[in-house]
Amino acid sequence: MGALYGDGFTALKGAFSREWVQRLREDIDMLFAEAQRQPGGALPRGPNRFYVEIHPERLRGFVDIVTHPWVAAVCEAILGPDYKVVEAGFDVPGPGALHQPWHRDFPTPEATLVGRRLNSLAFNITTVDVTEDMGPFEIAPGTQWDDLAGGHPMFPAQELWPRYQARAQRKLAQMGDISARSALTIHRGTANHSDKSRPVFVLGVDAPDGTNADKHDLQVTRGYWDGLPEQVRRHLSCRVVDRLEPIVQEHAIEGLLKGVDEPSMGGSMGG
Repeated sequence: MGALYGDGFTALKGAFSREWVQRLREDIDMLFAEAQRQPGGALPRGPNRFYVEIHPERLRGFVDIVTHPWVAAVCEAILGPDYKVVEAGFDVPGPGALHQPWHRDFPTPEATLVGRRLNSLAFNITTVDVTEDMGPFEIAPGTQWDDLAGGHPMFPAQELWPRYQARAQRKLAQMGDISARSALTIHRGTANHSDKSRPVFVLGVDAPDGTNADKHDLQVTRGYWDGLPEQVRRHLSCRVVDRLEPIVQEHAIEGLLKGVDEPSMGGSMGG
């Protein structure tokens, strides 16, 4: 709680084996290829940077993720015992991806702005050993509480960027690591100068009063639902369907589409 209410970020190194992560990468690569063939399947988040929402049962390790003791403990501590998993997907920053503008993933809800309470979390699992040239994730610690009133609710004005660059921590996650953050903490993906993609799995979780489920469409088939452990069913916000339906990506973020040409990097290096 201290880390997430303070920096807005925490992580557990070596949560999964490298072999497990390799299987995760195989599934993501297959699902990304499918999404690129489907209209609306892969959502642009900037030049050569994509987001794909997925069906949990298409991922062999989904139950391993949501039942991991650290994930469950973090969710319960921050979001309470009735937390709900509302999003499963992945980001793929490919070679040539540009810097993103500093941003948060959605406008600050009243629970945070007025009540000073976090009611959502984003978990990330890298599928590669991240190096400096692969477009690492950068976060500006403590900025989940920043009030952007008077401007765009998700994108700080460019004259405020030096504040975030001065605080920036660059996260060089390794295969097996998992992180948790407030998606309200100001952050960005950086430019990928390598010849490799940097796919990262994303799990979104809400407190009971969170509304992020409205942006997503988690679906599971009845057979998969019936086979899930009770602790997973209790925390999964989804539709139970006879047959999986294609997901049309709806969480578009227009401000991320163009990217930013090589701003001053600034900041300290972390992670």
